[in-house]
Amino acid sequence: MDYACWYNNMRRAHGWIVTILCVSYILAGPAFAAPQRVVSTFLCTDEYVFRLVPRQRIAALSYEATDRRPVVSTIADRARGIRVLRPSTETVLSLAPDLVVMYAGTNPRLHLNLRQLGVAVLDVPWANSLADVRAITAMLGEKLGAPAKAKAMLDAMDAKIAAARAAAPRPAVRAILYEPNGYASTAGVTDEVMALSGIANAAPRARLTRMGTLPVEAVIAAAPELLILGGEERSGSAMAYMVLHHPALKALEGRTTMQHAVLTPLLCPGPWSVDAARTFGDMARKARALAQARTRH
Repeated sequence: MDYACWYNNMRRAHGWIVTILCVSYILAGPAFAAPQRVVSTFLCTDEYVFRLVPRQRIAALSYEATDRRPVVSTIADRARGIRVLRPSTETVLSLAPDLVVMYAGTNPRLHLNLRQLGVAVLDVPWANSLADVRAITAMLGEKLGAPAKAKAMLDAMDAKIAAARAAAPRPAVRAILYEPNGYASTAGVTDEVMALSGIANAAPRARLTRMGTLPVEAVIAAAPELLILGGEERSGSAMAYMVLHHPALKALEGRTTMQHAVLTPLLCPGPWSVDAARTFGDMARKARALAQARTRH
């Protein structure tokens, strides 16, 4: 799976409905009282279910929760031992769940079948901001019978936000987050986490293609202080990563600090996404120090 492409498509397709869905859930009141057999069918709902539902009440998570080829989950190690599945109507029904947690808009056939069979389904909207993250986390805390855990998650997120802001370099470091296939982050939770870490997003939105990618030429022309390459430095065997090793990027050497970073917490927006702030902050401070050293010499 091209996770960078998937992330961008999900953000565009579902982000706009978050407020409507969360408000409707809140107005409707808690529909499920502490479900006892919860199935999650999607990576981003796995992240929430694992953190909010007691292990003994999780009937299954999606296979992506523990997948290590590649690792796309922040719970890949901790979720070992919990049953995982590739969701289909048959596999989900075989677990006799009293609640199936899905991401809104994903796996429509499964969603329709479960609804028609009378299985309770909880749709989770995509979060396009930290405000959305707060609303969704609180909503899931209520629906999964874990409001205290949800509050603790948000309290921990706020503490990390405060720490990141306190340590952020000023003025902010101009940076571009360049991901596999040439995607450049320009909005959403990722952009907010970058900002609170002392990074000003230098990706020129006007140069984005219709697919949301940024040509290498535009990256070079932007001449950021910091170029964050999404993924491990030796991950260039897949075609999606080839652009991160494009020889033209050598034109930035001597004026741009280039660093590779695995930013798994940002793949699925949630309170855990703020964990990336420490990585961003460390890179921003290093880039600023190197820029100052180059100026002195």
